[in-house]
Amino acid sequence: MFAFLLPAIALASLSTTSPEVQHRYEALSLRSDAKQIASVESIRQANETTEGHGAVVIRDANGGIRARLDPCAACRYTGPAWSPDGKNLAFVASASGVATLYVTTAGTTRKLTELHGLFASPRWSPDGRTIAVLATAGARKETGAREAGARQVGEIGENDDSQRIATVDAAGGELKFVSPDHTFVYEYDWTPDRRGFVATAAQGNGDNNWWVAKLHAFALEGTARVIAAPVMQMNYPRTSPDGRKVAFIGGLMSDFGSVGGDIYTVDVGGGEPVDITPGFKGSFTSIAWRGTRLVAAVVVGGEAGTAVVDPASAQVTNVRLQPATLEAGDGGIALDRTGRRAAYVSEAFDHASRIEYGPLGEAKPITHDNDDLKPATVARDINWKSEGLSVQGWLLAPLDAQPNKTYPLIVVVHGGPAAVVTPHFVWDDSTAGWLRNGYYVFQPNPRGSFGQGAAFTRANVRDFGGGDLRDILAGVDAVQKAAPIDSTRLGIYGRSYGGFMTMWVVTHSQRFKAAAAGAGLGDWTAYYGQNGIDQWMIPYFGASAYDDPEIYDRLSPIRSIKAVRTPTFLYVGERDVETPTEQTREFWHGLRAVGVPTSLVIYADEGHRLRKPENVEDLNRRLIGWFDRYLK
Repeated sequence: MFAFLLPAIALASLSTTSPEVQHRYEALSLRSDAKQIASVESIRQANETTEGHGAVVIRDANGGIRARLDPCAACRYTGPAWSPDGKNLAFVASASGVATLYVTTAGTTRKLTELHGLFASPRWSPDGRTIAVLATAGARKETGAREAGARQVGEIGENDDSQRIATVDAAGGELKFVSPDHTFVYEYDWTPDRRGFVATAAQGNGDNNWWVAKLHAFALEGTARVIAAPVMQMNYPRTSPDGRKVAFIGGLMSDFGSVGGDIYTVDVGGGEPVDITPGFKGSFTSIAWRGTRLVAAVVVGGEAGTAVVDPASAQVTNVRLQPATLEAGDGGIALDRTGRRAAYVSEAFDHASRIEYGPLGEAKPITHDNDDLKPATVARDINWKSEGLSVQGWLLAPLDAQPNKTYPLIVVVHGGPAAVVTPHFVWDDSTAGWLRNGYYVFQPNPRGSFGQGAAFTRANVRDFGGGDLRDILAGVDAVQKAAPIDSTRLGIYGRSYGGFMTMWVVTHSQRFKAAAAGAGLGDWTAYYGQNGIDQWMIPYFGASAYDDPEIYDRLSPIRSIKAVRTPTFLYVGERDVETPTEQTREFWHGLRAVGVPTSLVIYADEGHRLRKPENVEDLNRRLIGWFDRYLK
């Protein structure tokens, strides 16, 4: 037994107003009675992509600190989850390949169970007697294709990680696996009768098969059945309080964890899912049942907010939006038991991370640790028409921009392609560096993005680099009418799908004078056989590279490498599962062969996103320097 309830002053070591550090709040959870909020809090140093050690912090609804839980000096904390009665808080601690489930009750924190591997997403049973977790025994890598891949040696596929639902007795700590081995569970929810779970799951490699996951029912006694297998991607399976329906967010999604689509319901006994939000001009990003209605997080255009959905009437009401990014531990928002009060972590172009709490749609800031951090930009919502579509993006201006001068512009294309740029605090990355160096930055949400409805998200199927590029170029035209941009000094940057778009742009346009592509894709045919997530490609291309090679070949930038004139910087992580180094190396080789200025950096042991602070700092320096060289 370990006591870790400390007075408010105990968090002083995490408080700072230095511009070199930022107070971070993660995995926020709201108690069912809305009286307390738990989150993982830490200090993030400039140029870091991961937070410091941190602690699980419990706050009152007014922001005052009630407790700081830190039972493991070297651990990373995740997943704080309140019991239904609000008397207990569970959370996960991970260090050195061991995951531990802790429970705090009445001021005392105790270790409930541990596993050599990974725990994620703890959830209490409706009666509060059992905690379920997603458990990966003997994990060979961190969960998710964005993480650095395991070494590919030996017989491939024989030792894939298997993430399973497991239950833990809240009193005794006994761990039992429920879902079968070799079936990877992505997301899950308890059934109201406490006898099992609904979940999205697929057999085989967990990195690759989310795109073909089915909606399952897993019973505590070990039986399993398929509820539905729609031809779409699914997130947030949630069982209705009466146990009759399962709701989920479904649609075309290119990355697990990047959520956007319509809301569907299906009978828990099985059947064909029904879209209950057809035609909604936005994207739902998380859902939770409250009585007979669903409370949802949404993105509309480039703004985030909340909405209420009535499954019976298919009505979407109470849509409340703000120019911000909203996050909580179990979706975009955390709710009390009634669904009338909400809490979340908010950040925007004009404020850093903070906790907001209050009536649904009317939450107010209750933390102020980052109030002294000053924004690096003045942002503007840009809207334009492209081939009859309404398109949106964000234009970021330097703080000291003068109306009588012209400035270079860098266009930043987001990854995905099914994703969306919502307002975020620009602080220590390359975007902040460009702004401080006198650049405007344009972040468009072209067709294929979330925020404009399901049809808009599907509008780039079999058309990568086509309509979405025309949207972006039309957006640049709109920006040039709205801001003092020098049309002879345009740059373009993107990572992942944005890296592909950068490679496509320089092979199909001479409009940009400098470019940078991170973890890009230059040869779709070769990529199909190289990457660890080939299942994501089928919904977009319509078939495999072996069944329809023409479309893969036609959309490959490498086929037009001789057209490139734009100096292009390239980088990638050495152990990238999603976009293997071979893709970037091949494009770099082509640029050198045709005499185009280029530079390639491969970051050792990194995955799809860089984790090591020294690598992040090095990359930011190189990105800023590359555009300075060719656009200043």
